[in-house]
Amino acid sequence: MTDAPRSRFAPWLMLAPFLAVFAVFVAWPLATSVVLSTRQTFGPGTSRGVGWGNFEQLFADPLFWRALRNTGLYTVGTVLVQLPLSMLLALALNHPRLRGRAFFRMIIFSPVLVGVVFVAMIFTVLFDKRTGLINQVLHAAIGWDLDFPWLDTYVIPSLIVATLWQYVGYNMVYFLAALQNVSPEMREAALLDGAGPWSRFRHVVIPAIRPVATFVVLLAILGSFQLFELPFILLNGTSGPDNRGLTLVMYLYQTGFQTGDLGYASAIGWALALVLGVFAVVQYSLDRRGVRR
Repeated sequence: MTDAPRSRFAPWLMLAPFLAVFAVFVAWPLATSVVLSTRQTFGPGTSRGVGWGNFEQLFADPLFWRALRNTGLYTVGTVLVQLPLSMLLALALNHPRLRGRAFFRMIIFSPVLVGVVFVAMIFTVLFDKRTGLINQVLHAAIGWDLDFPWLDTYVIPSLIVATLWQYVGYNMVYFLAALQNVSPEMREAALLDGAGPWSRFRHVVIPAIRPVATFVVLLAILGSFQLFELPFILLNGTSGPDNRGLTLVMYLYQTGFQTGDLGYASAIGWALALVLGVFAVVQYSLDRRGVRR
């Protein structure tokens, strides 16, 4: 009888460290952000309540829509270019007759190990309009303008190329792991039925790797909407000419830490969270549909 109260509180005592960390580093900042999003700040200790005013301002803010458009274009480009290329590499490096598969996998995956700052420094040199290697190679090959300003004219495509180099191997590993779990019996049965390579890929491989592919797509979308460090370094802390490189997180940073309006920055943050939440719900729905099939 005397041990009953102890056993009742034992789970809570074991959870206490986690609950304390969660309350301090997750729950409290989120609650503070909700309160801040309803206020307009003019500096440390000076603010006034505006209710939904910050969110109403978002809908009429052309910079917010420009940042959302740039981030959306970057996300679409990343998903449509990076993921199919990752899949093709995974298919090639999963072929049993390919020699040196482990070596090629390591080479393609190795850019993942370097930091974003290093990647930004590499592509700053490559995209330089006077001494950049890309301009020099294109000039030698097809007579391209030697002073072409990639980072002024094509900011989003340049960002897609830079992240393509770094993350194509990262996504390839997910697809490679999924391909190695495809049932060999299903492949052989399809082969005996006379199915060609495309038919086997469409009717055997794709259904088998669907959960992993859905997860990789969601991961790419979530990562793309959080883009900040790469354009910030490539564009020297600016958003580029005519805000061509302005992303949602960059706009949040500029509003909160350069302009000092933490209330409006919090509203931008919650708008970003809403967008990511929509994608998460879509991914969950697709997963449930795949399980039912």
